[in-house]
Amino acid sequence: MPREARAMPVFKLNSHSPDDTLKLGTHIGKLAVPGDILLLVGRLGAGKTCLAQGIAWGLGIKEYTISPSFVLIRELYGRLPLYHIDLYRLDHIEEIADLGLDDYLYGNGLCVIEWAEKGLSLLPPEHLLIEIGYLGDTERQFQLKPSSKHYQEMTNKLKSIWSNQCN
Repeated sequence: MPREARAMPVFKLNSHSPDDTLKLGTHIGKLAVPGDILLLVGRLGAGKTCLAQGIAWGLGIKEYTISPSFVLIRELYGRLPLYHIDLYRLDHIEEIADLGLDDYLYGNGLCVIEWAEKGLSLLPPEHLLIEIGYLGDTERQFQLKPSSKHYQEMTNKLKSIWSNQCN
C-alpha cells in the first residue's frame, strides 16, 4: 500500500499595512526563479494586487503593477518576466482552459495568478499557494502553502527573512 503524502508545513505571517505586504512581495520576487508559479487567493480587496506589485519590485520591474482584470494577462519585464494573470472575470473553467496558459506556466518567467481558486484543476500541481485573509482594516494574514520541496525551501527562506525583519 502506498504511503500517504506528508502535508508540507504552512507558514503564516501577518502584515500590518500595505507597506508590509509590498515588502513581503519584494522578498518573494527576489527569491523567485524561472518557472515559479504563485497562486493568490483572497477576497476582493485582500491585497493580491498589492502583493503582486511587491513581487514585481523584487524582480526589478519599475512599472506600476495594476490588476490585469480587464486584459486577464499582463507581461512585465525585469530580472525575470512576470506573467501577472487575473481570473476574476472568468466564471467557467472552459474560459480559463481557452486562455492557453501553458506558454506562461511552463515558460521561463514567474507566473502570479490572482483568483487562482477559479482554475485550480487546470493549474500545475507544483506551486506556492498564498491565501490572504483579513485581520482588520489594513491587517492581513498570509498563509503560504508549498506543494513541493522547491516551494518549501522558498517558504523557509521567507520565514527567516520575515523573522529577522520583525526582530
